[in-house]
Amino acid sequence: MDYWFLMIGALISFVGMLFHGIVGQIKYMDNINKSDMEPLTKSLSLVTWHVFTIFLFISASTLIYIAYNPQFAIVAYPVISINLLGSLLFVFLGLGKHKVLITMPGAYLMGSTALFAWLGI
Repeated sequence: MDYWFLMIGALISFVGMLFHGIVGQIKYMDNINKSDMEPLTKSLSLVTWHVFTIFLFISASTLIYIAYNPQFAIVAYPVISINLLGSLLFVFLGLGKHKVLITMPGAYLMGSTALFAWLGI
């Protein structure tokens, strides 16, 4: 177990959560609210946006917990898996029809969280 790798992964996820939940939400929801989408679509978009924010918080919290309680290292594997798969989703969609995804920080945020979590355990 490497305490510092786990803490770096947690820090990346936590900073990502703050940026996503505050700055990203303002920018994203401003665009959504200015659109002509149905009110239900706008509401569901807001919920979906913040589900990812919650996911980042849970990833950070879990990695911090493991750093201080190494006997629970097995709990890192779902965090690693979901971050790795999320990162790959950004990349594969970004290499296809959704090229803008490659320019967004999601793939890099999730990929680096997965990497440091894996190095930590």
